[in-house]
Amino acid sequence: MAIRALFWDIGGVLLTNAWDRLERDQAIARFELDAADFQDRHEMLVSSFERGKIGLDEYLERTVFYRERPFTIGQFKEYMYSRSQPLRESLAFARKVAATGRYLMSSINNESADLNKYRIDRFQLREVFDVFVSSCYVGLRKPEEGIYRLAMDITQCDPVECCFIDDRPLNLDAAKALGMRTIRMVNTDQLQKDLATLGVKID
Repeated sequence: MAIRALFWDIGGVLLTNAWDRLERDQAIARFELDAADFQDRHEMLVSSFERGKIGLDEYLERTVFYRERPFTIGQFKEYMYSRSQPLRESLAFARKVAATGRYLMSSINNESADLNKYRIDRFQLREVFDVFVSSCYVGLRKPEEGIYRLAMDITQCDPVECCFIDDRPLNLDAAKALGMRTIRMVNTDQLQKDLATLGVKID
């Protein structure tokens, strides 16, 4: 059966990650935080943060600003947002795919609400995607099977009509088990070739 819907991870595929370990390590160094203390606090809150149960202000109040700091919450947020950068080749390619109008385009991504909205606005992702299945909106996270099932329910696509693209093998496993086609993103040339193998036509 032909591919009708393409589901994309965002961080590590179209943009840099928003608040993964690298970005947190950079912030720890920049603001001279106690790494072990911050990471412990982060791990206790990340599920609630990415499921939309708590917002960015509460997350930062409990991970960073539980005591006085020589910098403001606004300065810290600005730095967090600055970590998001486009992966230009793959983002341009996704725009090209979207422009064909042949495929339903959706994200499936783990993201906190504030960072998710910032990235959608900053990089004009509404021009790429028809649907955003983001953990902060649906209360589920990859690699939980439920988020992939929900994505297919929302879009009314059969698994065999779907291809999910992610840079992490663990996130691909549940999608594959449900019958979705999957591609591990390594680079844009490889992605384009793998999609062509599945019959996805760009030109």
